[in-house]
Amino acid sequence: MKINKFIVGLGLSVALLFPACDNVLDVEPEFQRGGNFTSLADYEFSLTGTYARFRQVGYYGNGGQTTGTWSVLPDLMGEDLVQTAEDLANWQNQINFEYATDDADIATAWLAAYSVITQANITLRGIDAFASGDQAGVNRIKGQALAIRAMVHFDLLRYWGENFDRNSTGLGVPYMTEVNAESLPKRLTVKETYDNIFRDMMEAETLLNGITINDATRSRIDQLAVRALLARINLYAKDYVAAENYATLVISQRPLASRTNFADIWKDASTSEVIWSVTFSAGEGTPSGSLYNGPGNRNRAKPSETLIRTYDQMNDVRFTSYFASRALGTANRRILSKFLSRGTTEDNLVNWKVLRTGEMYLIRAEARAMQGGAKAALALADLNALRNARINNYVPVVLTGQALLDAIALERRKELIGEGHRFFDLKRTTRNLVRTDVELASTNRTVVPSDREWVWPIPQGEIDANINIRGQQSPGY
Repeated sequence: MKINKFIVGLGLSVALLFPACDNVLDVEPEFQRGGNFTSLADYEFSLTGTYARFRQVGYYGNGGQTTGTWSVLPDLMGEDLVQTAEDLANWQNQINFEYATDDADIATAWLAAYSVITQANITLRGIDAFASGDQAGVNRIKGQALAIRAMVHFDLLRYWGENFDRNSTGLGVPYMTEVNAESLPKRLTVKETYDNIFRDMMEAETLLNGITINDATRSRIDQLAVRALLARINLYAKDYVAAENYATLVISQRPLASRTNFADIWKDASTSEVIWSVTFSAGEGTPSGSLYNGPGNRNRAKPSETLIRTYDQMNDVRFTSYFASRALGTANRRILSKFLSRGTTEDNLVNWKVLRTGEMYLIRAEARAMQGGAKAALALADLNALRNARINNYVPVVLTGQALLDAIALERRKELIGEGHRFFDLKRTTRNLVRTDVELASTNRTVVPSDREWVWPIPQGEIDANINIRGQQSPGY
């Protein structure tokens, strides 16, 4: 039977039909009676389908004007992307922090994430039976599927976790390790969720050791990408030593782009410093939700002028790589051009850069600064190194203590704008969100760390169908 006709339960009391939205899912591998594949080629097809699910609406992809949940939405929920009157009120509940348990967009995100996990679990089911014939092939496929499963659960934790402390007993998310339509899982604690994430990630790191994944577009997860994810996850978990060590491993193998090559990253003309990206081709949607729609000349969200003023506009290569201006009548509007297009059509069709070296420098700088002592000087060196790679004629600064941490936090905003980090950065560092640089009065918001809105509600459909999660709704909903 076809993969795209294989109906499986998410294990969250929801049956999911995988639609044939990607050609790769239209293959017809042979199945054993128990539902497992009968060749590694079939497992490879399933793995390719797992990657394809990242492009769906609700994850990195968008449908029409719907913004990808883990692409640009976290920045729209922050203060650095300003919703304009040209938008059609998409994701309005999230931007205004007015969501509830019946929010359709939140339900879409929940299902999208668990559909990726389910496809990864299909890929993992029964694969060890082929190890005697091709151990390296099994390791290559299994390592990628485990890394995907762990990463997606971590992404769920970023929205639904009560907090990010490594040993927290607060509510985390259900962790799915098998395909079982009868399963009614409960939410794990944050600690238990992390335990599962790290177990899968560490196994993936081991399995992918010495495995070469020939991929010119860097659209597959290799050991370097696993280590980059571990750097990110450990930063959230506040294991600053591990975050520093993993970031260092990545930096040593994937240097920063030169100032000359930096702009080409965003046009998919260069993979310099790209660690892993999700590829998008014509007909597969776009990752940025058409923040600026070129053919329609509609600017849905603009960079805040507060952030714009922090760039060295004459010398910082990020300024010309990230921003541009477009006229509407007599008005000249600033746009986020970072994801505009590969060519001249301004169709937002580019690959989504999930991981790159610039983030690794910022992770290591923050991890070192948080450790303090002799590490603080190394944190400053990382900050200056990143700035020097981006700014012509850069003059290094000397900072210590809170001033250094504040500078690193600001540099994250400047480096990673639009890449899906700002809301999560505010949440993990328990900072206030103060959004006053707005165009629409309804988006003027202040959200303090004690507010419920940092944690998304479990969708009402899940609560109604799953007796084991019914008493575990996020606090305040």
